Amino acid sequence: MKSFKQHLSEKALDAGYPVDGADFSNDIASPDTIKRINAFLGALGQMEYLVPEHAINKVKEKLGRLGLSFGEVDLGEGSGEVSLPLTQFGGRFGEDDSGDIINDDGISHKVEGGLSINFVYEKTKGNTYRLSAQIS
Repeated sequence: MKSFKQHLSEKALDAGYPVDGADFSNDIASPDTIKRINAFLGALGQMEYLVPEHAINKVKEKLGRLGLSFGEVDLGEGSGEVSLPLTQFGGRFGEDDSGDIINDDGISHKVEGGLSINFVYEKTKGNTYRLSAQIS
């Protein structure tokens, strides 16, 4: 019989989703960071959902921990794709040292053109949904 301590050490953390170590940073200008976030989003795509909006809310929650956010996702019937721009920390607004007005997404000054999250969804024969997401 396993001890309680063994059970805890073998248990998957975070509801079975991949968990990063303490070395993870939210520097989204780094391609390695985007690759790690997309790996997490890819793991979400391995599951089927009864209500696809729940998966999108899960993505919003997890990306929110990195200060990333996106607008409302409107999924149509059946299958489709939706792409939304990302913002980090609610964007930037104010003046810089030279007096120029700053009003942007908080990302485009680090990554040329900013970033977006792309959702691809499809309804299966069993009336469940497959949803994949990727940041590009």
